[in-house]
Amino acid sequence: MAKAGVMKGSSSRVTTLKRRTEFQRVRKGARHATPAFVLEARARGGELPGPSSDEPRFGFTITRQVGKAVERNRMRRRLKAAVGGVAAHHARSGFDYVLIARRPALTAAFSTLVADLARALERVHRAPPRGR
Repeated sequence: MAKAGVMKGSSSRVTTLKRRTEFQRVRKGARHATPAFVLEARARGGELPGPSSDEPRFGFTITRQVGKAVERNRMRRRLKAAVGGVAAHHARSGFDYVLIARRPALTAAFSTLVADLARALERVHRAPPRGR
């Protein structure tokens, strides 16, 4: 039983963005909108100080406008779970991603969230970066 717990935790672990500057830097990258969320992505490069890990990092933004704290936390958990299932196959190393939740992220079918996220990851890697 202990092995199953270790495997589950290690495979679904998502590295997250922490600082405001990291979120702001991703805003200048590629962007794709779905009904449940907006995905923004940008390659890291050598511009960031600190450890240069190549694994993809994800940030989650859920504003107060989309619901109360319980609903926002549920949306965050649902999006993190979707990222945990899709990131290994669709996210690229050396990239930072930000998911901005919309209200339908709370009630959409989980399979729809996963499919939309996989499609959005493919789209942001095809799109030319936005200039701001």
